Order: sequence, then structure tokens, then C-alpha cells
Amino acid sequence: MEPIKIYPTRNTPAVLLDPNRGIFKLYGRSSPENSIQFYEPLKEVISKKVSSDKFDVRIKMEYFNTSSSKCIYDILKELKSLKKKGKEVIIRWYYEVDDEDMLEAGEDYSDLLDLSFRFIEFHPKEYQKTA
Repeated sequence: MEPIKIYPTRNTPAVLLDPNRGIFKLYGRSSPENSIQFYEPLKEVISKKVSSDKFDVRIKMEYFNTSSSKCIYDILKELKSLKKKGKEVIIRWYYEVDDEDMLEAGEDYSDLLDLSFRFIEFHPKEYQKTA
């Protein structure tokens, strides 16, 4: 299966999902008009098409709305199913320094699903104007 690549928009995150190589990246902002329509194909691929024994997940969200939150939860449930099937699933949850809400969201997902996350704090790039 060809990887799924979605470029970010104002309302949707960037996505790279390669079930053959075991890669899933979700970056950016998520507030699409129809979250289910956006996330359901990703969930389906994860539930049915993953062939790799190891699955590397990297989630780095700036913001997500309530409906996106539910869809992300559903995707994480599918990742838990992969783990139950014996696949190695590594979830890295990135959060911006001082963004306690995003850290807490990741901790909540981890606790609710009994999934181990690696929490990684990052500093936003500072752009300097040159004279």
C-alpha cells in the first residue's frame, strides 16, 4: 500500500501514514468541519493494513477541537489493538514547552488506554530578523 501523505491546512494537520514501514506522524492543528471524514481513513488503514512488526507513532499537535480529540482517541485505540496483536508500538507525544494542556491531553490518552507514551517537550523555533 502506498503511504498516505496529507499536507497541513489551516484546519487539518499534516499526516504521514506508511503501514508498510510502520510510520505514523500527525503534526499541527486539527479543527476540520468533519473530523470523522478526515480521520476515519487513517483509522481504517491502521486497523487493517499495517504489515510492519514495529510501529513508530509521533504526535505533535498545537491544537485540536473536541471532535478531533475523539477521533485521535479512536486511532490510539487501534494502536493499542496492534500492540495486543504482538506488534511493537512506540508512541511519542510532543508538546511545546509550557503547553500544559497538550501534555495533559497526552497523559489522559495514555492513562485512559493504558498505553505507554514517551513525552517529549520541545521549544518552538525562534526566528531572528537579521539586519
